[in-house]
Amino acid sequence: MMTATARISHGRMEVETDLLLGMDDVLLPAGLEWQAQSSALDARAHVSAHAVPSDLVPARVQPATRGFESALFDPLPQSARGGDARSVGASAPVPVPVPVHVPVHVPVTHASVEPKTAPQRAPLQPIEPSAASSDLPVPIRDTVRCGSNGSHAERLARLEQVHASECPHCTTATAHTKLVFGEGNPAAELVFVGDAPGETEDAVGRPFVGRAGEKLDEMISAMGLRRSDVYIANVLKSRPPDNRTPLAHEVERCGPYLLAQLSIIRPKAIVTLGGPATKLLLATDQGITRMRGVVGSVRLGDADGTPCDVPVLPTFHPAYLLRNYTIETRRQVWEDLKKALALLGREIPTRAASAST
Repeated sequence: MMTATARISHGRMEVETDLLLGMDDVLLPAGLEWQAQSSALDARAHVSAHAVPSDLVPARVQPATRGFESALFDPLPQSARGGDARSVGASAPVPVPVPVHVPVHVPVTHASVEPKTAPQRAPLQPIEPSAASSDLPVPIRDTVRCGSNGSHAERLARLEQVHASECPHCTTATAHTKLVFGEGNPAAELVFVGDAPGETEDAVGRPFVGRAGEKLDEMISAMGLRRSDVYIANVLKSRPPDNRTPLAHEVERCGPYLLAQLSIIRPKAIVTLGGPATKLLLATDQGITRMRGVVGSVRLGDADGTPCDVPVLPTFHPAYLLRNYTIETRRQVWEDLKKALALLGREIPTRAASAST
């Protein structure tokens, strides 16, 4: 699999950001295909199956030609802001005529009409709150003291032991195999936060491995950084059953250990990956499409008496990039990563020269 390359030129690091945002080899797994979607098929509820022309049946579409997309870094026309036209089919669908039902007038004599009384309506009953309302995002409380003795690495190691033995959630959960505490630079300027470990992470005990982890590595490389330069963690340290989204009471019990991690690291910026992580860390019910690219803030250090506010920048989850290969989505992620670099006070890497030069 291709990886991002970097070089030093005139004292600046140049990174092949094209590998993240401009090449199919990075964001589109080999052989992945989509079903073409046709809005005309929405009329199938009004017509019989044999009335749909055969040329409107969704067809298999081959992936786009592999190669660098220079237009990705140019201003996107307003007409193209809906996404990459290559991912939705080659031509516009032909509208399907929908038969119109014309009512037949039947004369009715006065003798056949009987007076009708209005139906009696039952009184409105108050709506009971659903069970899901108790699992709305709530602020994570900073209650775990992490101490101030020792290096960042030593303090994180002690916190990991305390979490494994005392976390009210992870010590009682049964759906996981291994705890996934986090990994990376103990004094990182940048921290990436997901919502919870998945199946692969649970098996190996490391955050963001597998295909989504490879994409995250490429995102980090595009920023001119290495995985060892940053820190990667999750809100929950144990895998939820069937990889479901963490519930509010789980976050309330395990989430304080994430805040303790972040309090030890004291990063300059935090990037949340995906909607669940953003909602859980920022205690918001807004979706990721609204929140991505909007800088928020989280308060750290209250438990140790040294509070500080750290900016939080939400962006799409790497797995989302695997499922949504559009110029617009890739552009949005790259814009988010550039904002994260600005929060760190780092320059935006330039595209490296080609191998021939």
